[in-house]
Amino acid sequence: MMDLAAERAKVTPVTGRPRPGLRALPQMILLSAAIALGTGCHHKPAAVAVAPPPALGAPPPPVSSGPPSAPASGPTGVPAIVADSAADADFVGSHPVIYSEEGLASWYGPPYDKRRGANGEIFDKNALTAAHRTLPMNSLVKVTNLSTGQSAILRVTDRGPFVPDRMLDLSLASAKAIGVWRPGVARVRVEVFAAPAPLDHGGRWCVQIGAFKDEKGAFQLRDQLTRKYRTAKVIEFTGPTGHWVRIRPQEDDKGRAVEIARELQPREGEAYLVRLD
Repeated sequence: MMDLAAERAKVTPVTGRPRPGLRALPQMILLSAAIALGTGCHHKPAAVAVAPPPALGAPPPPVSSGPPSAPASGPTGVPAIVADSAADADFVGSHPVIYSEEGLASWYGPPYDKRRGANGEIFDKNALTAAHRTLPMNSLVKVTNLSTGQSAILRVTDRGPFVPDRMLDLSLASAKAIGVWRPGVARVRVEVFAAPAPLDHGGRWCVQIGAFKDEKGAFQLRDQLTRKYRTAKVIEFTGPTGHWVRIRPQEDDKGRAVEIARELQPREGEAYLVRLD
């Protein structure tokens, strides 16, 4: 009985306050829990494998949205030579010039576009081609604008220009390539690198006269020339710019065609020596 009474004497009644030693116990428990929470919530992040950066190399070439407005210049500042065909460009770069001349060049497009040219093919104003009155058809030439230095490699596919004092007629694409499109006319140098036939002899030749505004004048001249040149074939035909008369001497001889061109002094139009092949 004495032991039980002694144990009861160590605590206060339920309604009383705890002893000083027990009063601090809850505070210590709370402090320990706070410390545990503060140190336990900060986990060490897991290591993540990261791929090494790629090796540096040359940047990719820029993507072009369309053809450049002008050919790029080379290291010396000379405009690059424009060509439709890499094979033609390589040939020009590795072979000598076989013939050269200088004169005025103009350009033509409508109403000739999509019409049949002198070479029998449909004329395309967007191809690098030109018209010349006397160079063999399909000759490979380089044309240089003497004012700007711009050059293009192209093929002779048509006949013309039928305008006094003009040497060459360029397609629209050719004119843009060498800076003739805006001025309309420019002095150029034509260098021939290859031709399917000799330049100094042979060939089939004619004299072309015109253009006439109405066919009546063309018919009258045709009848007159038929009586004068009985061995020649004289025809009248209509082109995009008017009516024409063509005289083909016997055997399409160049010497005789040159003589006829010198003799003729038409009242209307001009007489031009033209190669047919």
